[in-house]
Amino acid sequence: MKNSINGGEFLIKESHAKDIFIPEHFSEEQLMMAQACQDFVDTEIMIQADAIDSMNHPELVPNILKKAGELGLLGISVPEEYGGLGMSFNTSMLIADVVGAAGSFSTTYGAHTGIGTLPILYYGTEEQRQKYLSKLVTGEWAACYCLTEPDAGSDANSGKTKAKLNEEGTHYLINGQKMWISNGGFADLFIVFAKIDDDKNLSAFIVEKEFGGITMNEEEKKMGIKGSSTRQVFFNDCKVPVENLLSERGNGFKIAVNILNIGRIKLGAGVLGGCRRVLQQCIQYSSERKQFGVSINSFGAIKAKLAEIAVKTYACESLCYRAGQEIEDRIDTLIEEGMEVSKAKLKGVEQFAIECAIAKIHGSEVLDYVTDQGVQIYGGMGYSADAPMERAYRDARISRIYEGTNEINRILMVGMLLKRAMKGEIDLFGPAKAVGEELKAVPSFDQPDTSEPLATEKEVVKNLKKVFLMIGGRAVQILQNQLEEEQEIMMNLADIMIEIYALESMILRTERLIQKNGAANTQLAATQIYLFEATEKIQTAGKEAIYAFATGDEQKVLLMGLKRFTKTKPIDVKALRRSLSEQLIDKGKYLFFLG
Repeated sequence: MKNSINGGEFLIKESHAKDIFIPEHFSEEQLMMAQACQDFVDTEIMIQADAIDSMNHPELVPNILKKAGELGLLGISVPEEYGGLGMSFNTSMLIADVVGAAGSFSTTYGAHTGIGTLPILYYGTEEQRQKYLSKLVTGEWAACYCLTEPDAGSDANSGKTKAKLNEEGTHYLINGQKMWISNGGFADLFIVFAKIDDDKNLSAFIVEKEFGGITMNEEEKKMGIKGSSTRQVFFNDCKVPVENLLSERGNGFKIAVNILNIGRIKLGAGVLGGCRRVLQQCIQYSSERKQFGVSINSFGAIKAKLAEIAVKTYACESLCYRAGQEIEDRIDTLIEEGMEVSKAKLKGVEQFAIECAIAKIHGSEVLDYVTDQGVQIYGGMGYSADAPMERAYRDARISRIYEGTNEINRILMVGMLLKRAMKGEIDLFGPAKAVGEELKAVPSFDQPDTSEPLATEKEVVKNLKKVFLMIGGRAVQILQNQLEEEQEIMMNLADIMIEIYALESMILRTERLIQKNGAANTQLAATQIYLFEATEKIQTAGKEAIYAFATGDEQKVLLMGLKRFTKTKPIDVKALRRSLSEQLIDKGKYLFFLG
């Protein structure tokens, strides 16, 4: 196995730089694909952004989708026998990254290539794949995904849409209502979730628009992604052939969960193109905008914002492509062991569902931060629809909601980790007990070997992992089965996990770059800034959790441990930000990957 660490085990096992993928290691072929995609975004989408958002040209977005199909962008990881390019999982992440700058169209693209296409690729019969995938890959047909209902959002399995087999046994009749359906207005194919008779779990169906019995409301009026078609869809005795049942009866909820895992990590990567574009626009605007006789980028407050945008984008890149390669390596291993390809892809993603949730949460919140700071840098013009920040700000907001709200994802990721620990799939409680014993012992004053690159930073990460094990372990012992009902504590624990994974990913990426190039001063500065900020966030989340479940001497011991494990050397963050921002201003763009 290329990487022996399972999903979630980054908390208890040390990862090594040589074992992780960094975006600087994409091949020339992959980068050429990314450049072709970037050219497509620039020439076909960005110049028509206003027209797309107006929704006054019904054929515009479907035609752009078809052009994307002609370039192969709709079938990056679909096997060649179905008309796709058959490229790797991380390559599909790279294309999602580039398309992420395309505003409304990025949602259209993601819904079609992800939740619209992948259920058939991964769960369809060979006949279903042969019949539908080539049409989706070329853009001849557009796809959508019908899961959410008025009373079934985060609790998707509570959906009320019904499917009933007709007397002849030839067709299912589907009746029900779906809402927030991306691409619904022009889709030719619908992945529909419904319960057959009184089943406990959902089933999934491939529904063609031409089957009939499908009606829709008008387009939703939305805060952002205005150019993305979003409809309510009604099924009224929609007649679906029995051979269009997707997978097995009652397997729909499992399909939904696994496909959403893929959607989550793709969303994490999908914010990156937007972050880089906003940064470049902010650098340019702050150079041109004069106040008090000088460019505003000469002011420390603006420099700090530019640097922070770059730091957070670098963090998001690091964790997303690390997780993407971990998934890809696991898929390759499962295939080598004899597992069927589509099952291996699902199993690989499922194994790293925790990291998928981390990517979604971190990425969506980075994009929100970046666009918010973009508006602030533009000042009054940032609030004007005549400048690019207004659209970027509105479009970004949906990312924290779809593919499962960030609150739900935080609770799910901690819940998944604890369930794996309870099943013995991950040894979480042994290391937690060891940290508890360490708290009782006399602290070691041995200094880590600082001869290796980033040795001090890696020692900080080791201690931050102890924070999670200490607080999580005691929370489980004290609250037991009631922990899952304490959502605030679950979210505190999730925040600690997210920051650990992001920080460690940055450190390992920077270490690899130092090993490769001999120096990576800019990346090192970004990593040190993030280390300072992540440690502060972990301290805050840790205190909140400890105050919520521990009292008396127990609380004092845990707070002492928190202080001990979050101790870092003083660092002049202001100086690091200034140095980084001056390089950004000098280059006029993002300094790292695809900059």
